[in-house]
Amino acid sequence: MKVLRNSDYRRMPWKNGGGETTEIAVYPPDADLAGFGWRISMATVANDGPFSAFPGIDRTLSILSGEGVELDIAGRAPTMLTQSSAPLAFPADAATSARLVSGTITDLNVMTRRGQWSHRVERHQFEGEHRLDAEGGVTMLLSLGNLRIDSAGHAEELGRLDCAFIDRIVSITSDMPTEAYIIRIVEG
Repeated sequence: MKVLRNSDYRRMPWKNGGGETTEIAVYPPDADLAGFGWRISMATVANDGPFSAFPGIDRTLSILSGEGVELDIAGRAPTMLTQSSAPLAFPADAATSARLVSGTITDLNVMTRRGQWSHRVERHQFEGEHRLDAEGGVTMLLSLGNLRIDSAGHAEELGRLDCAFIDRIVSITSDMPTEAYIIRIVEG
């Protein structure tokens, strides 16, 4: 199990210059925006406007904080995305623009290079003790509160927006209802 702390994530400007992204993890390590196989990041969005286009990339967007955003994705009806919405998957090379519902949001963005990697993002609520199986590939848990993860006799406490990469079955414990995102990335 590898734990990454929110305070240690890398901050970098958006590809279109309109804001800043907090990069949680990227593969290969230290890959730039043109060369990543997969990338997990968060962004604070304070203004309406277009998304950066990423040719050959699939993305999934989730809202971590704020009232939400309406997305206009080419070829689809406008979609409202809020904290209670399921993660939304769409092609990152489709023309996409965002209109904020009411003020700034923070989103979770997972991107994979089409044909090389694929991903899925799920939101779960944990309370008490649960088991989570890595199921192969890359499995990451991003906590929205306080969680304890036990793996092969080693325990780690996760705070808000900390994450853990897991590679086996782990035990997740929380004293109160705590949401987390589980991101699974596989080759192919």
